[in-house]
Amino acid sequence: GKVLQVEDDLVISFQLLLCVLVYFIKLSPPAMLKEPYKSAVTAVAVNGSARTPRRGQNRNTRTSKQIDTDTKVIEVLCKEHDCNLDEVKNVYFTSFIPFLSSIGIVASNGLPEVEVLSKQYDELYLKNKDIDARLFLDHDETLQPDVIPCSQLERTPVKNNPDEELNFILPQTPVRAAMNNIQQLIMILNSATDKPSDTLIMYFNNCTVNPKDSILKRVESLEHIFKKKFAEAVGQGCAEIGSQRYKLGVRLYYRVMESMLKSVILITYFLHSKLLNDNVFHTSLLACAIEVVMATYGRSASQSDGTSAETDLSFPWILNVFDLKAFDFYKVIESFIKAEPSLTREMIKHLERCEHRIMESLAWQSGSPLFDLIKQSKEREGQTDQPEPTSTLNLPLQHNHTAADLYLSPVRSPKKKASGPPPSASSTPDAQPAVTPQTQKAQKSTSLSLFYKKVYLLAYLRLHTLFFRLLSDHPDLEPLIWTLFQHTLQNEYELMRDRHLDQIMMCSMYGICKVKNVDLRFKIIVSAYKELPNTNQETFKRVLIREEQYDSIIVFYNLVFMQKLKTNILQYASNRPPTLSPIPHIPRSPYQFSNSPRRVPAGNNIYISPLKSPYKFSDGFQSPTKMTPRSRILVSIGESFGTSEKFQKINQMVCNSDCQLKRSAEVSAAPKPLKRLRFDIEGQDEADGSKHLPQESKFQQKLAEMTSTRTRMQKQKLNDGNDTSASEKK
Repeated sequence: GKVLQVEDDLVISFQLLLCVLVYFIKLSPPAMLKEPYKSAVTAVAVNGSARTPRRGQNRNTRTSKQIDTDTKVIEVLCKEHDCNLDEVKNVYFTSFIPFLSSIGIVASNGLPEVEVLSKQYDELYLKNKDIDARLFLDHDETLQPDVIPCSQLERTPVKNNPDEELNFILPQTPVRAAMNNIQQLIMILNSATDKPSDTLIMYFNNCTVNPKDSILKRVESLEHIFKKKFAEAVGQGCAEIGSQRYKLGVRLYYRVMESMLKSVILITYFLHSKLLNDNVFHTSLLACAIEVVMATYGRSASQSDGTSAETDLSFPWILNVFDLKAFDFYKVIESFIKAEPSLTREMIKHLERCEHRIMESLAWQSGSPLFDLIKQSKEREGQTDQPEPTSTLNLPLQHNHTAADLYLSPVRSPKKKASGPPPSASSTPDAQPAVTPQTQKAQKSTSLSLFYKKVYLLAYLRLHTLFFRLLSDHPDLEPLIWTLFQHTLQNEYELMRDRHLDQIMMCSMYGICKVKNVDLRFKIIVSAYKELPNTNQETFKRVLIREEQYDSIIVFYNLVFMQKLKTNILQYASNRPPTLSPIPHIPRSPYQFSNSPRRVPAGNNIYISPLKSPYKFSDGFQSPTKMTPRSRILVSIGESFGTSEKFQKINQMVCNSDCQLKRSAEVSAAPKPLKRLRFDIEGQDEADGSKHLPQESKFQQKLAEMTSTRTRMQKQKLNDGNDTSASEKK
């Protein structure tokens, strides 16, 4: 409460807990301590008394000895809990020790009195009006001695040698997940430096204008800004913690920059030089690197689905810190992911979610360069007045664009110019037309074209998901709703200013249903919308009506959306409706995950995937068996497991688990194995569980039955929803 302004910073809170443990460990009698803490305290005491007699020690010597004791205990704690030593030491000496002094506690005076601490906590509690954390001290199971017998603890699969001691699997917790992710990031960046490498220096020297000095100055100036903003958000005593995280981000920034340049080494030196001298590119790349670091520290195991609550440091916090436009940040995300193969699946998903947030609302805020680009696109001489032609919607989305393509378009390479001034060292963002000979027309903006393609794809996927929940009985309406939705984004893009993509989607759905006499109320739409992932009630409760005036989505539809698109909407009720927009091509994600399921060659359509773990064996990280959830049974193919009889026992166990399967079906939990395994027979899914080939194993049959159970439950749920809607209609 004293150190942190936001107590939901899980990592710093845990590090402060370690600091408290250090304080009590070093003041406890060695006889009370267990190993390895007993040895840590006694070793320093023995070494200290051997160096200098107590009477001969001066104050500086005693202080040095105390620091040695603190450091030794911190080292042991960090090793036991997989924490970064430098970070915990920094928190201890810059935040915890000053905290002790501020409340009048001196380490040499022994343990503090509970009554004194409780009185000081009362003052803090009354000041902040937060929950009284002391309530958790009374009869809380977490703080009670562990009385669970060892026989009840889950264990790893039995090894070949039955006499060998069994290993216990530590349960996965938010803190352990956060510590594991942080340790992986630090290990990846151990080989990187916070200065440009020799390879980067070589690239810099080959530029028309050497960008080295401007890059170093930019990194230094942004560090001061970041430390200040971090301290304001977290706590003034945490400025150095912010500095540590910034330095990790700088290491990742240089690492990714070098990887990017190696992958596009064949681009012309003109683009090479322009990109490395582009201020917006460097700020975006550094911001993306720091966002990865901040998200790694801010995420836990329960947040991997992307539904976690936002904190003060959540995206788009970094954009505000660096005064960076969301549209400019979007340009670097895809190149960043491709250039850094060590990113975890969770972090790739996080960056992809950041990209989605930009496309759905952040890029459409007033002041965004996106609107200038769209305006320029419509004003181009001889060009069609649309950011992206609808004819390209059903074409596969190309993902071979480089950062230079997005940050420097529509700049032309000098090879294509008859003449022109030498390249400038200043930034040339998309919103500023490039200097080209008068005989040439301005080029189409690559960044705008790609942005609109991605927006169309995201918009259709959102619409399709919502449509399936609400209007699956009216499949003929989906192309009509999509056409109106796409028309609005393309021709009435001003409706998106300071608004959200989903607001236009819901209005399009309501408008088409209205003219087609399909009874679908806004109340039903928003109720279904709330069930979609990554949604917020503010999206339909607070919509911009006019300048600084907000109201509900139904008011927006009546006063703004319908007034703007009334003529177009009424055309869908006529005998000559508008030409339907093509359905966007649905590609696979451009971001390849290292642990994506892979098909077994000639293996009856069996798909396998590695265990979900933030660590890789190739990098020398912790074995994923220690990360296995306690509710799973681990079969590790590739390690010594024993004879085939053990696999037969697994099949037998699956066959005898009907009761467990029924219970899991009742709580509507999708069977976990089905996420990784799929069985097809001659292209048809055996979903009904009624037919099985003779050569199918019991395991395959059981999986088919589990699939059937899930399918029936989904149909039943859908029918129940339709019955409810029908009742309302009556």
